[in-house]
Amino acid sequence: MQYRRMRGVDAPLSVLGFGAMRLPLLEDGRIDREAAAEMVRDAIDGGVNYLDTAYVYHQGESEPFLGEALESGYRDRVHLATKLPVWAVESRADMDRYLDEQRERLRTDHIDFYLLHGLNGESWAKVHALGALEFLDDALADGRIRHAGFSFHDGLEAFGPIVDAYDWTFTQVQYNYMDLHYQGGVEAVRYAADRGLGVVVMEPLRGGALARPIPGAADLWARAGAERTPAEWGLVWLWNQPEVTVVLSGMSSTGQLHENLAYADGARAGSLSPAEAAIYEEVRNLYRDRTVVGCTRCGYCQPCPAGVDIPECFSLYNDAHVYGDRAASRSGYHIFERFGGGASNCTECGACEERCPQGIEIRKQLKAVAELFR
Repeated sequence: MQYRRMRGVDAPLSVLGFGAMRLPLLEDGRIDREAAAEMVRDAIDGGVNYLDTAYVYHQGESEPFLGEALESGYRDRVHLATKLPVWAVESRADMDRYLDEQRERLRTDHIDFYLLHGLNGESWAKVHALGALEFLDDALADGRIRHAGFSFHDGLEAFGPIVDAYDWTFTQVQYNYMDLHYQGGVEAVRYAADRGLGVVVMEPLRGGALARPIPGAADLWARAGAERTPAEWGLVWLWNQPEVTVVLSGMSSTGQLHENLAYADGARAGSLSPAEAAIYEEVRNLYRDRTVVGCTRCGYCQPCPAGVDIPECFSLYNDAHVYGDRAASRSGYHIFERFGGGASNCTECGACEERCPQGIEIRKQLKAVAELFR
């Protein structure tokens, strides 16, 4: 495992962080606590020391699960990050209430890295007016949190004012070799790093989309002269950049964990050769030509009041176009549609679009999914 420094943080942080948003599940959709706990502990034993969760992950069960999984001394070996659900905050008192509840759920007296969750221009104006910066000052002063940051879902024009408004330790942004300029992209990463903030990357593989091989990509990667899996190419691209401190991976199996641990052993800035770096643009164009809906499976649109499994609908829809196997995607769609998650169940209420950090026209795209797979 390689480690990098973040300004104001005593200990170095593992370049690979464990994102607790896509944990292994049981058939009923609940976290498979036994399998997930084994993964978390294997990650820590393998050198991972940065764990990220949030109040809402896994329908609110991610934090309580981690509280259990980090017993028996594991809590003392990690930096724990979680987030204030800013959309649910209506007063300064709410901020304290959520933080205290989160510490209880996580079975800890302090949160190492505490973020204002999913800020955009509108939510930032709201929580700023409610006293969020004073709240962070107080929580830092009394030791309930160790470092303050924010995660971000908006354009570059909203990013700079947030960065400049406070002495943040870090920011968390969506960034990968496909999202060069999305939600700030490389400009946001460099802006934050230039001002001394650590950069934690989420969605490094676009919800797993960049971990799956597509026709033509293998030939392009092979020309670079290095043997790597698609997932490793995605992670190495991020670790190649010195501005990136931690890359969060939302791993959902032991196999994914062990692969990522192996990749992280060689994670060094400036490690890509010019020939390797040049291949990314060609692969980028290949993906752009095939992907239809820019869904990252973050799950913010869920639960749907009508029961539509929006991320799965879009995943199968994109697969049909990216991999060129419409029959296989249709077969998979019809299997899960039987459980009520199909796109045709959409009532067009629009609740999902209000929560989507990608700005996807979900209702319009769900109609296209239903039409393709009917």
